[in-house]
Amino acid sequence: MAEEKIKLVCNNKKAYHEYFIEDKYEAGIELFGTEVKSIRAGKCSLNEAFVVITAGEAQLCGMNVSPYEHGNIFNREPLRVRRLLLHKKEIRKLEQEVKEQGYSIVPLQVYFKKGRVKVEIGLGRGKKLYDKRETAAKRDQQRQVEKEYKLRLK
Repeated sequence: MAEEKIKLVCNNKKAYHEYFIEDKYEAGIELFGTEVKSIRAGKCSLNEAFVVITAGEAQLCGMNVSPYEHGNIFNREPLRVRRLLLHKKEIRKLEQEVKEQGYSIVPLQVYFKKGRVKVEIGLGRGKKLYDKRETAAKRDQQRQVEKEYKLRLK
């Protein structure tokens, strides 16, 4: 079986800093033509984006898709709310987790898969300040070990 070609457009590094990501889901996005062209050009941002579930639909809020340069009247508002395409079962499960256990749904990355725009969303639990410090300390320690290992090989 051939490997699927995935072209990464943008990712949300801040999400991994702010949350412990426990589950990941792949979702399609309901977009218009000029938005797809703009995303293909790499002009989108997930920095302030989040996912909300209302009336049995998952919606992506705060994702900035810059207007397409050659789009004139067909351009849409850059920060409009976009519907995510997930199965009902997945939406119900996400909604249950968010209500009961205090999780958040965060977009992690936007990419093209088989010519379609996909969003990877994660079910995450917020980190406290001490968790962030602990993660940074582990990362620094790992870098130090790798640096020492490289020096030994020389």
